[in-house]
Amino acid sequence: MTRFYGAATVRERPPEMAAAKAARSLETAGTAPAARRNARGVVALEAGSEASDLWGDETGFAVVHGAPHVTGDAAFAAAVAQHGIARACALRYAESGPRFLAALQGPFALAVQRADDGRTLLAVDKLGIYSLYYADGAELEFSNKLAALRRVVAARIDPQAVYDYLYFHHVPSPATIYEEIKRLPPAAYLERRGSELRLERYWTLHFEREAESIDFAREKHEFVELLRGAVRRELESHRAVGCFLSGGTDSSTLAGMVTRVGGQPARTYSIGFEQQGFDEMEYARIAVRHFGTKQKEYYLQPADIVSFTPRIAEIYGQPFGNSSAVPTYYCGMMARADGVDTMIAGDGGDELFGGNQRYATQQLFGYYEQVPAALRRYVLEPLAFRTPGAKAIFPLRKLGRYIEQAREPMPGRLQTYNYLDMLGHEAIFEPEFLRRVDTANPKRAFAHAYDRADAHDMLNKIMALDLKFTLTDNDLPKVVESCGAANVGVAFPFLAQEIVDFAARLPAAEKVKRLKLRHFFKEALGDFLPQEIIKKKKHGFGMPFGDWLANYGPLRALALDSMAALKSRGVVRASFIDDLCSTRLRSHPNYYGGFLWILMIFELWAQWDERQTRGQAAPGPAAQGV
Repeated sequence: MTRFYGAATVRERPPEMAAAKAARSLETAGTAPAARRNARGVVALEAGSEASDLWGDETGFAVVHGAPHVTGDAAFAAAVAQHGIARACALRYAESGPRFLAALQGPFALAVQRADDGRTLLAVDKLGIYSLYYADGAELEFSNKLAALRRVVAARIDPQAVYDYLYFHHVPSPATIYEEIKRLPPAAYLERRGSELRLERYWTLHFEREAESIDFAREKHEFVELLRGAVRRELESHRAVGCFLSGGTDSSTLAGMVTRVGGQPARTYSIGFEQQGFDEMEYARIAVRHFGTKQKEYYLQPADIVSFTPRIAEIYGQPFGNSSAVPTYYCGMMARADGVDTMIAGDGGDELFGGNQRYATQQLFGYYEQVPAALRRYVLEPLAFRTPGAKAIFPLRKLGRYIEQAREPMPGRLQTYNYLDMLGHEAIFEPEFLRRVDTANPKRAFAHAYDRADAHDMLNKIMALDLKFTLTDNDLPKVVESCGAANVGVAFPFLAQEIVDFAARLPAAEKVKRLKLRHFFKEALGDFLPQEIIKKKKHGFGMPFGDWLANYGPLRALALDSMAALKSRGVVRASFIDDLCSTRLRSHPNYYGGFLWILMIFELWAQWDERQTRGQAAPGPAAQGV
């Protein structure tokens, strides 16, 4: 795990104060962190951190987490080769300001400070693979770990962020669960000059306009070669590489590519579940046999959930409700025990090449808009809504539901089945809590991201939306942080810039064709992947939490104890919690178990946050309850 902390100020201050705060942030009871300080700031990097570079002298400092490569700027690339990435970034920032960021490719989080005027730059990569958090007060404090920043910043819980978490199951950037701490959005930089703070984007993904047709053979060749190159770069950059293998299209593709490009069997790792309907090990084994990988497997047990779940709060620093963080962690642990230092992950393939079921679903709803208005108004809608007894006639009831959803404007209909909307805000939340939040905020943020997408058709706009809310804010932190807790790094070949650019110029109709997901991807790799994997339906990495809750006492005790404590938070009605834990959970354990998981994670995080407040050395405003 790599952690760094820094602080920059326009005023000079005693260096020992800065060093003490940095040590407290990184919890260094033993080996002191590597630190660079000057009259206006300090940056500290945890001892033993890998894939990071630190530089500093009396003129300033720079820290870069990750190993980005430089394209399109020969002078910058030469400076990296001569001085290392951190000092090269400092030099380019002094010469040209933030413009140098556009030349960086690959995951990174960086901070650069100039001691002469205290000017400070924070930035993250174009897809937000790595995170960077900051708090702007008397000094600009920053860290790549939210928990590290929380230890030294007196922060208040933001009620709006609590609501947004319960809506999305994570807190979307740039917010965090704390009012005083923010997270940099993808492709963004923050620059502080004196008292002025400026947040800007330095790159936007551009989806090209639809082409009438493509030269499939040429596009296939280019795509396969780009993928080979991205995999080769990762193999050359890391000592011991392993692959996540779920048996899905993305993980199987990468396991096969690592085997072919590396010239030896890839080391693959799979997590299974004994519960029917949740296990995909059969497909993982098909990929193993097809590509000849060296496979290791582990079947997750409910006891693992009890052991790991309380750690999620500190690992993520805020409530994070993606339950697949648990199997991701145990997969990383299995690989680490096998000597692996970096895992190859397939995240991004669905969002770039049209692999999520909602893309086909929304395409189906979009067909309704193509029906002539007169036919909709005078035939279909009267048939569905005015026919006597229509709701009792299955085809008409289904038609009515289809029309209702199709008439819902985008992107709002993507959230049709959101827990909060389905169960009702008034039924779930305490009235006083509802008065303190804007329940329209999540949908407004969703719509804003959808509308600002540089795309000309609905499908690409949805995929741009998913790159932010599904990938940057959810799946990438899940993999990066869970693997970091297991002490392994992660690489994402599908997120190589050249593959992202290729996908953005691929026509949307080639991604989802007549409701067929990943059309181009599967056609291009049809002679590479096993047909069973090509034809399988998308499954996901969810856990049978509801089933385990009903049948494993220690897990049920953890959940019920958490729910009992949650009643006193002033957020969720006690009557709703009681109903959820009894009637609803018994009727549909996996559906309602999913929402109970979201609430349990919030409560366990709240307890962790209280411990951080009690442990802060300096007196000041405590982190307040919601």
